[in-house]
Amino acid sequence: MRRKDRQVTDINELRQIIDSCKVCRIGMIDEQGIYIVPVNFGYEFVEEKLKIYLHCAKEGRKLSAIGVNPSVCVEMDCEHQLVEGDIACTYGYRFASVIGNGKAVIVEDMKEKKHGLSVLMRHQTGREFVFEDAQAQSVAVVRIDVEMFTGKRKC
Repeated sequence: MRRKDRQVTDINELRQIIDSCKVCRIGMIDEQGIYIVPVNFGYEFVEEKLKIYLHCAKEGRKLSAIGVNPSVCVEMDCEHQLVEGDIACTYGYRFASVIGNGKAVIVEDMKEKKHGLSVLMRHQTGREFVFEDAQAQSVAVVRIDVEMFTGKRKC
């Protein structure tokens, strides 16, 4: 990271940034090229490893791309605020972000699918939901095992 003064390394601050973000962009590559898609997500730390869950239709470019190459990039940002200046060059922007790399897995196990959907809904709504098998069967659930991530904040 070029701007070390903006780097976030404290795990509690990184969790706070992720908590504040409701949309994660997933970058993938397939036969057509680079593909970036914004998704709602949920997350959890398991043995200090970040796991991101998302859901989608049971077919489409996202799942096809993951099938071809499970390596993905994740990006989320929040806390956006324009900082005004007297001239154009003194304007700025406040933000917080997390960027990482990992492997995407299409979840097949019913118990984990329901767990992933619950994690997603908890993050998005702050509420607990329980899913029936039929509900989980109606969508695809993807888990991203994040192998490395960094945080950045401009106050």
